[in-house]
Amino acid sequence: MTTLRVALVGNPNSGKTALFNLLTGSRQKVANYPGVTVEKKSGVFRVDQDKKWEILDLPGAYSFDTDSLDELITKDVCLGNVAGEKEPDFIVCVVDATNLRLHLRFALEVRSLGIPMVVALNMSDAARARGIKIDVASLSDKLGVKVIETVAVRKNGADGLIAEMKQNLPNVGAITTDSMDYHAEVREIISDCVVMPSRTSRTDDVLDSIFLHPVAGLLILALTMFLMFQAVFSWAAPFMDMIDFGIGSLGSAVELTLPEGPLRDLIVEGLIGGVGSVVIFLPQILLLFLFILVLEESGYLPRAAFLLDRFMVGAGLSGRSFIPLLSSFACAIPGIIATRTIQDPKDRITTILVAPLMTCSARLPVYALLIAAFIPDQTVLGLFNLQGITLFALYAAGIVSALIVSFVMKRVRRGLHTQSLLLELPSYRLPSARDVLIGLWERGRLFIARVGTIILSITVVLWVLSTYPTPPEGWVGVPIDYSIAGRIGHSIEWIFQPLGFNWQICVALIPGLAAREVAVSALGTVYAISAAVEDPTAQLLPIISVDWSFATGMSLLVWYIFAPQCLATLAVIKKETQSWKIVLIATTYLFGLAYLASLLVYQIFS
Repeated sequence: MTTLRVALVGNPNSGKTALFNLLTGSRQKVANYPGVTVEKKSGVFRVDQDKKWEILDLPGAYSFDTDSLDELITKDVCLGNVAGEKEPDFIVCVVDATNLRLHLRFALEVRSLGIPMVVALNMSDAARARGIKIDVASLSDKLGVKVIETVAVRKNGADGLIAEMKQNLPNVGAITTDSMDYHAEVREIISDCVVMPSRTSRTDDVLDSIFLHPVAGLLILALTMFLMFQAVFSWAAPFMDMIDFGIGSLGSAVELTLPEGPLRDLIVEGLIGGVGSVVIFLPQILLLFLFILVLEESGYLPRAAFLLDRFMVGAGLSGRSFIPLLSSFACAIPGIIATRTIQDPKDRITTILVAPLMTCSARLPVYALLIAAFIPDQTVLGLFNLQGITLFALYAAGIVSALIVSFVMKRVRRGLHTQSLLLELPSYRLPSARDVLIGLWERGRLFIARVGTIILSITVVLWVLSTYPTPPEGWVGVPIDYSIAGRIGHSIEWIFQPLGFNWQICVALIPGLAAREVAVSALGTVYAISAAVEDPTAQLLPIISVDWSFATGMSLLVWYIFAPQCLATLAVIKKETQSWKIVLIATTYLFGLAYLASLLVYQIFS
């Protein structure tokens, strides 16, 4: 079978990923490029029985003349300079028809590579709706490459592109660019091929007057975030109940099938019970991602960045830090990777150091468990859920802490200038259900894979440590006290006793360093919760609510606001900064803040 290697390139917000999803659907895989943490997305499009295309979704780029790692990777992949990566046979340069002045400049740079290419004029329907008239034939002549209109959010929106790509297009040939003025050429092309409306889209103007208003815009943003956290608790409940029922049924079936013994205990209590206590929070995690994806697809997130820019600059963060920090709400790892767009190295380091303070989705299972155990499920003011308010407060505490830490760093870096945010504002658009669902599928798949690897292995190890050695005959204490895990917990309990932590919490904190959500399954294992019960998580709630004081529960909640995230986060910090010193600084100050804040909260509520 013949395989044609096709690279999708384009500016951020050009619709490149939407086009990638349209062409490849679920036939995608995600990895990293060799030696770097830049994400590599590839998929397959079958032309016929004897021919297929391997499609690469390359990182968004504004220019090849840059120090940005993402943009350098895009350039090197196109030129075949990445180890283990074959040069693409064909390039599809995706441009936004509503913003040609910016996007055509990069198309000219791509053309200069001399690789066969076609220009996908994406969002052409939105351009027509805004009154933008584009002479596609004339634009093709001016660029020297074929231009095809596409609408990536429609089912058949790439049919013309596919038909064109099936042809053997000639090499456009290398073009000398030493003396080329890209901006002048773009102006000439637009003057000859594009008729702009007398004013911008009325809809965008009206919406921007609301969402970018210095007062109303901030209130809308705060309300949006608040409602998001309310929904995470309220909407996910039925789905969580279904998962709980399935876990309990599976545990009961295994318990009835296998004979009594260590193997049954391992499977029921260790595997099913431990992993199940984490899987139950999948609906809440997916809901959080759903909100983020919808806001991103709608074009609202860049506007939120502008709204918060002046606050971030005042706190010592670069305005460019908003997007990386927002990404950290899902996971700190992609957030830290996204700091590559920050050109000032000191601003980038500051952003990397405060990114772990953003409340990632891995903390959500821990928050959900503790909130359900210690915060009443009641309505406030007849409208808001108290548990949702608490969750919002925890997220807000992380944000405020990040601003305070960055402000302190700014004072240490006195005299250094912080750059303001320069960011393209895309047009408002209705989110594509297909793209949102694909994004949810990818994130859900990664979470399940994480459960099936890291969490599963840690749960098994912890079960063994919590079970063996078995206590001798006549032992009057709790069996786990005699185990290795019990002895470890008791040995370090004195360190955390001022925070109100018992030895069971101390044991759960250790595997929680590998993955935050593991702490929940670790507590279930330590307290010997069986998966054969109807609802293993519900069985854990009354145990900790009785065994722990309210002060202990609040102290542990605060601990998770500040304590370093998973070891993978620290590994990415090392890889991105190439400095063990930065890793040590991050680990030290986060542990220090966690300890002091938990100590203060415990003393207040005791």
